[in-house]
Amino acid sequence: MIKLLYGIVCIAFLGFLTACGGGNDETEQDNTTTEEQAGDEQQQTADAGDGDALFQQNCSSCHGGDLKSGGAPDLDKIGSKYSKDEIEGIILNGKGGMPGGILTGEDADAVASWLAEKK
Repeated sequence: MIKLLYGIVCIAFLGFLTACGGGNDETEQDNTTTEEQAGDEQQQTADAGDGDALFQQNCSSCHGGDLKSGGAPDLDKIGSKYSKDEIEGIILNGKGGMPGGILTGEDADAVASWLAEKK
């Protein structure tokens, strides 16, 4: 009886794997980028030095687009609590549940400067 049950479980598992597996179809696709698509991609990425846009792209999913409606700590008045250098240190090294290194270099500096103005 146990062997029969084991056999049924194995067959069901194999059926699941074959239904969810694959995806390696080698169909030829046109991967060239048109000028219009390239322009769209450039608009979607933030320029270094644009703290607001960098924040929206990298931080708003946790901290909220309005700096206070996410699951992470509110940042709408963070500049009154921390200096720009302290904020940059938190961005680079992380704090609490926030991992470090999400932004680095000029991007981290731009977001820290932008957030330091929020008082």
